[in-house]
Amino acid sequence: MILIIVTVFLGVTTACSNGECRLLDECSSDGDCAGGLYCFSCTEGFSGSRCVRSIITNQFTLLNNSLPFNKYAFLTTHNAFAIDGYPSHTGTPRITFTNQEDSVTQQLNNGARALMLDVYDFDGDVWLCHSSGGVCHDVTAFGPAIDTLREIEAFLSANPSEIVTLILEDYVHTPNGLTKVFSDAGLMSYWFPVSSMPQNGQDWPLVSDMVANNQRLIVFTSIQSKQDSEGIAYQWSYMVENQYGNGGMDVGSCFNRGESCPLDDKTKSLVLVNYFESIPLKQPTCAHNSGDLINMLHTCYGAAGSRWANFVAVDYYKRSEGGGSFQAVDTLNGMLLCGCDDVHTCVPGSTSGTCTLP
Repeated sequence: MILIIVTVFLGVTTACSNGECRLLDECSSDGDCAGGLYCFSCTEGFSGSRCVRSIITNQFTLLNNSLPFNKYAFLTTHNAFAIDGYPSHTGTPRITFTNQEDSVTQQLNNGARALMLDVYDFDGDVWLCHSSGGVCHDVTAFGPAIDTLREIEAFLSANPSEIVTLILEDYVHTPNGLTKVFSDAGLMSYWFPVSSMPQNGQDWPLVSDMVANNQRLIVFTSIQSKQDSEGIAYQWSYMVENQYGNGGMDVGSCFNRGESCPLDDKTKSLVLVNYFESIPLKQPTCAHNSGDLINMLHTCYGAAGSRWANFVAVDYYKRSEGGGSFQAVDTLNGMLLCGCDDVHTCVPGSTSGTCTLP
């Protein structure tokens, strides 16, 4: 009995705590984990609770921002507005799926740099809604779009070297409805103009120039006519995108969604890879966002004509078996910037990671 007591005591006293726990160390609360980590339970990947990543590596501060925009990769939150616990703005209980657990501000602060938003005409205004059939209802509405756009404006204002991309699933048919809500939110002063977007697969402007010109908000719409009528870029004129939902999660397969050109069409400079289930389920997401995701990025690299993704879109972006979507983006940036499997390896003198191309 004494031996057992001593063993347990030693186990407790040698366990990490108070911000000392490292990646995949056991933990009991977020406070146990070191900076950039939080305490999480992923029954798909490990027993108990362990410290996993909660923040992206900023490739611009780690290395540089002197390359074209399309030479970098960015974490993208699918349906960034469809947040657990988001209060009803209609007075009616919401009956629809959610895809994220953090506020948009938290997503941006943790390193998401592209947000997928579904915008609708609703209640005489532009709303964010998770619906079907192109119509927003009381039970599928989240809130006025301007609330989220103001969060984005506040982030851009507070972080003058950061760039945010918005990918809009667009059901707004009110003439100039989107232009008005972006203007009302104060975002037009950050607008990256369509006239500066490259044609025929050319490189985008340098990130450093985009920052210097304060053209730090890139907006894509799914409605082609708005490029001429409102100056909002038509998404599939500038990027290719794989199939979303379960159809985009088949092992060893990566093909374009219907609206997109084939993934190997190099007249489009940007590559978007979706990796999330058609019906979002939290429990398996920690596995999906980990090794499964990185494997799919390699598959899509081949399908896209040996091009790494610039945007990787996931649900519940912080759920993982360790590095998760954050490590996936580190891998993409490593491959894009120096041909290595981790962006940290691109730092001169680094001995971490490998540089083996696929």
